[in-house]
Amino acid sequence: MGSKNKLKRFKENETFDNVFQPTRDELTSGNYKLKGKWRHEVFKNENPLVLELGCGKGEYTVGLAQRYPNKNFIGIDIKGARFWRGAKTAIEEDITNAAFVRTQIELIEFAFDENEVDEIWITFPDPQIKYKRTKHRLTNLQFLERYKKILKPNGLMHLKTDSEFMHGYTLGLLHGLDYEVLYANHNVYKLEGSPEEVTQIQTFYENQYLEKDKAITYIRFKIN
Repeated sequence: MGSKNKLKRFKENETFDNVFQPTRDELTSGNYKLKGKWRHEVFKNENPLVLELGCGKGEYTVGLAQRYPNKNFIGIDIKGARFWRGAKTAIEEDITNAAFVRTQIELIEFAFDENEVDEIWITFPDPQIKYKRTKHRLTNLQFLERYKKILKPNGLMHLKTDSEFMHGYTLGLLHGLDYEVLYANHNVYKLEGSPEEVTQIQTFYENQYLEKDKAITYIRFKIN
């Protein structure tokens, strides 16, 4: 993507009512204005709140919002030029239960209050395979502890990935911590019983993986 196109998208994001771009200082001050108030201030309802972490172009956030109109969805990514597409689609199609936040995922506990979130989706994250990159894996212990702080009791976690390594790493970690694995599938398009929200919403990159016959895996779990 050219720099001019990026700048255009950054500018357009600033005009979107469904895009929020708090600074690091705003969040880490501990007084971010929307923390604990996303339902009331942004969505104007008390419906369940669902996050997608590392939302990329926002296809999954938008797809889930279309599928579940009685839930509120927020896609989170540091790259605003990417989720511009999802934010724009939501506006064009009048999808009022989808929003986007530009921030780093390690700051998530500063953006959301304790027990504010009902579900978290992690879709096709970078598996960070090298050992020295372990701290950046979105399902490592430190990140799971962050999610636990903002999730309601019995809140759900979802991991959908094309990485067999990420799938196995996460399952092993969950079992070692004695967290509750509700469902695990190492090839959702080949094995029966896969949840519809896993197989009927596909991202741009997911379609590329499928064309290469890569297996798509999925885990649903709790971290109480």
